[in-house]
Amino acid sequence: MTTDLTTDLTADPATTQELVGIITGGWRAQAVHAAAAFGLPDHIEAGLTTDGELAAASGVPEQGIHRLMRLLVAMQVFEKDPSSGYRGTALSRALLDRPGTMRDMCLLYGAEFYTAWGRAADCLRTLTAGFELVHGEPLYPYLDGHPDLADRFQRTMKAGNLFFDHVPGIFDFTGGKTVVDCGGGNGHLLSVILGAVPDARGKLVDRDHVIPIARAHLAETVGTDRVELFGGDMFRAVPEGGDVYVFCRVLAGWSDDDAVAAFTHCRHAMSGPSARLLILDRLVVDSESTVLPALWDLHLLMTTGGGHRSVGRLRSLLDRAGWDIERTAELPMENTALIAAPRAGGTTDR
Repeated sequence: MTTDLTTDLTADPATTQELVGIITGGWRAQAVHAAAAFGLPDHIEAGLTTDGELAAASGVPEQGIHRLMRLLVAMQVFEKDPSSGYRGTALSRALLDRPGTMRDMCLLYGAEFYTAWGRAADCLRTLTAGFELVHGEPLYPYLDGHPDLADRFQRTMKAGNLFFDHVPGIFDFTGGKTVVDCGGGNGHLLSVILGAVPDARGKLVDRDHVIPIARAHLAETVGTDRVELFGGDMFRAVPEGGDVYVFCRVLAGWSDDDAVAAFTHCRHAMSGPSARLLILDRLVVDSESTVLPALWDLHLLMTTGGGHRSVGRLRSLLDRAGWDIERTAELPMENTALIAAPRAGGTTDR
């Protein structure tokens, strides 16, 4: 006896609607991406509230604007008043072309990363990053050769760092400690720590092309008198003399052996046995996982070929490099801090 799946689904409209919502999620994301690319949130914020005004400002045909805005109003990205036209919402204001918004994330995720996800089936079959399948080379070398995209990537990372303000509350950085931010990107986390702890000093290491971005951000926020910047590869060497070595959202794209190498460099370069190592990241669990860590784990496979790790797996890698997890702390947006102490007996990795 065969089952008529069409009849079954039709008998449950709620299931059908929920599944259609999931299947068409990419369409919704592309509609929001188009709005950001056309600058519609900024135009509406500036008082352009009709289809004609938005079309003239964006260079998009009025019919295209009308049909796009109809969907975006239904999605509550914008509102529409019959008498006064379109209005912004909290969602649209989060896409304004201003520092600290989600606009760069929307543009990156709706273009380069969207095409990477378009190769999801091939990526999962081959365990080769979808980004590499599309662009012919891995993400980070590609960024090295495309500075405009690299800048957007760094701004996107900053937009996703909503938990940074909570980091000074989960670890004591006071007492004149030197904080070494490994793979510190644009210096956002280091600036937050130094801003919260006036007697702390900082060192940041990242790829050469990132250092000018970090220098500019640190100069604007906390000044550079307490900061040293190092261009290089944290998997080959890290700055010496640190009291705290921090890895924030930088390990997921790299192999276990690379992570162990970086942890080992920190152990050899640290100021003494009181030094600590902090890992700030999303962690995965295989039982009763929530959506966000599982989704971002798969996103990492699509973009870098990497993935998030579990507490157990990180404990094993730290053990190989001579560190023991001392405690953990929860951070917003389902992020976790692992605080590790150096083991008196040294490393077990060979």
